[in-house]
Amino acid sequence: MRKNRFLLLVFLCSWIITSAGCSQREVINTGSKGKNIICFGDSLTFGYGVNPGENYPTMLGKLLKFPVLNKGIDGDTTSEGLRRLKNDVLDHDPRLVIIEFGGNDFLKKIPKGTTIDNIRQMVDSIQAQGAMVAIVDVSAGLILKECRSDLYRLALSKKAIFISSVFGGIITNPRLKSDFLHPNAFGYKLIAQRIYKAIAPYLN
Repeated sequence: MRKNRFLLLVFLCSWIITSAGCSQREVINTGSKGKNIICFGDSLTFGYGVNPGENYPTMLGKLLKFPVLNKGIDGDTTSEGLRRLKNDVLDHDPRLVIIEFGGNDFLKKIPKGTTIDNIRQMVDSIQAQGAMVAIVDVSAGLILKECRSDLYRLALSKKAIFISSVFGGIITNPRLKSDFLHPNAFGYKLIAQRIYKAIAPYLN
């Protein structure tokens, strides 16, 4: 009898966790009339290490019904991204902006508070224009581990989409990388699929 109760409790807990994970969170500007999906970030968005057309924004565009613009610049920090936000994002009629930054801040030892605050300003400006925002978590293992929970809380407080662990299983797999850090075409394809899965429910 105790065993049956225990199994029932395990089942109920699993069902609750699964249901919570599958449910859509409230996201601001789901009724956006913007035209473009804009991928805004650094080398991981730009597509460092692969040929043109093998980056994740191009692959994402093949999965979506909306135009996808690649506004990634190799080596960009969040501060540099913030400076080009208007020209590269706000002036291009965004429907949804996928923000992917943080790696270069980490490598240049920029304080975590500065990184999070810069991304917060990006989110505020984009949402004020009427577009949705998705925040990409590129943490992997110990890399950017300290930013992961902060980005999640930021996405939650701003009612933005949070795309967790998009880099998971890639950085540790040589078959999915072009160098010690950047994905190859197969790795970028996997990133595109993960991002598509996260944003598609908000675009229908």
